[in-house]
Amino acid sequence: MSRFIKDRTSKKGLAPGSLVFVGNRKMESPQISLMDYDEKNLTESVVTDLEQLRNLKSLPTVSWINVYGIHDTEVIQKLGEIFDIPSLLLEDILVTDQRPKFEEGEKNLGFIMKMLTYETDTYRISDDQISFVLGKNYVLSFQEKKASFFDPVRERIRSNKGRVRTSGSDYLLYVLMDTIVDHYLDIIAQIGDKIEELGNLIITKPDNKIASDIYQFKVEMNYLRKNIRPAKELLMIWLKSDRLFVNKKTMTYLNDLTDLVTQAEESIEIYNNLLIDGLNVYNTNNSNRANDIMKVLTIFAAVFIPLTFLAGIYGMNFEYIPELGFRYSYPIFWGVVLLIGGGLFVFFKRRKWL
Repeated sequence: MSRFIKDRTSKKGLAPGSLVFVGNRKMESPQISLMDYDEKNLTESVVTDLEQLRNLKSLPTVSWINVYGIHDTEVIQKLGEIFDIPSLLLEDILVTDQRPKFEEGEKNLGFIMKMLTYETDTYRISDDQISFVLGKNYVLSFQEKKASFFDPVRERIRSNKGRVRTSGSDYLLYVLMDTIVDHYLDIIAQIGDKIEELGNLIITKPDNKIASDIYQFKVEMNYLRKNIRPAKELLMIWLKSDRLFVNKKTMTYLNDLTDLVTQAEESIEIYNNLLIDGLNVYNTNNSNRANDIMKVLTIFAAVFIPLTFLAGIYGMNFEYIPELGFRYSYPIFWGVVLLIGGGLFVFFKRRKWL
């Protein structure tokens, strides 16, 4: 199955909002963690009973509920019931090849994004779908597997650095999204370095492997574009919405985040164009080398055509060829051959064909 779309056979014929997991199961069982905080206090816990989350909506603190493993539809459905998450958004959370998108509900906002990972040994990008639900004083995040993507954010909350502990749930969501976008830029920078190195090799040390490398990088850049371009649309739609649960101060940060995604999108286009130009230069170099070879072979043929003509005449089996009886015919023949060959060589040289 292609990386660009997953098998959705299990959803055929089902009504909209049906909760069916689509994707690869990456954990044995879901794990749910809770960080509940305000400016002075922080509580961290592992959630074993979902009912203990029910009262969080009425607390003045900010709650971050993170779910590792989204294959258990009963857990997702229960969280949807507790936090009044629309069924269509729950359905999107369970479909792991969902296009990044923004959904505005009556009691919360939904966001689908992709966290990208770059494998430096294979030059391959993989993705994990990350979904967010933003409420007045809470953020739910859903991840396909247990990963360290958001560990820096957790450390900022624990150490009470920056504005996270003094701001609302909207700022927490911004920080989490900013972490995802930072990964985008980092991956683009790493692949960009490889593309620029490849561009130098095309000029200095061209070989047959370059074409396959260009193709692989083009696939990865298209994979980046598939996931990053909708993220920009997501932010733009959010900024144009009613901005439910979003503080005015947070809007400045969201505008800056939109600029970062735009920068990532523009960088993708630049490197895509570099790959196209590199492939054109590679093909041109190959054509030039082939032309040089053909030119040399053509010149050799041009030199030997009149010589072959002479050899053909004196190689005929007629009984009477006057020159054959002359004592100096052989050295004269070689003299004529060398004169014609040398003359053609000088002619080609002066015309700069050699």
